[in-house]
Amino acid sequence: MELKEIQNLIKFVAKSGVSEVKLELKDLKITIKTGVGKTETTIIQQPMAEQIPIAVQAAAPIPVQTESATSSEENQDEDSKYITVKSPIIGTFYRKPSPDKSSFVKVGDTIDVGDTVCIIEAMKLFNEVESEVAGKIVKVLVDDSSPVEFDQPLFLVDPS
Repeated sequence: MELKEIQNLIKFVAKSGVSEVKLELKDLKITIKTGVGKTETTIIQQPMAEQIPIAVQAAAPIPVQTESATSSEENQDEDSKYITVKSPIIGTFYRKPSPDKSSFVKVGDTIDVGDTVCIIEAMKLFNEVESEVAGKIVKVLVDDSSPVEFDQPLFLVDPS
């Protein structure tokens, strides 16, 4: 389900006067509760291969960690040797400067301090995210055009 569809669903429920709506799809659970002048939405997306589940409240994304303890420990041991490039702001993550251009960085690319690794759109402003470390991109942790939170991990970089 796309973000636009979720936002339209929230608007529809708010206008309908219903107090609560629950929707469960194959890999997505949505609960929308409305009160006096207030709409609360919770969306939980089940993790697919290497995706971070996302919970949304009133159309604002919030990351939710739902991995099992053993897989978390394995990932931490595996990823502990890498440096994480994190989001400096809340917004929408873009890997490319425009749809017809190539990505700023791909897995395997070598980056230097100050290289632009992505763009985050916040309030109609496009903010370039520059690398604070030099190294090789090992993993991209966020899908293109996905909402991100402050301090959410975006990339794993091997500094060696």
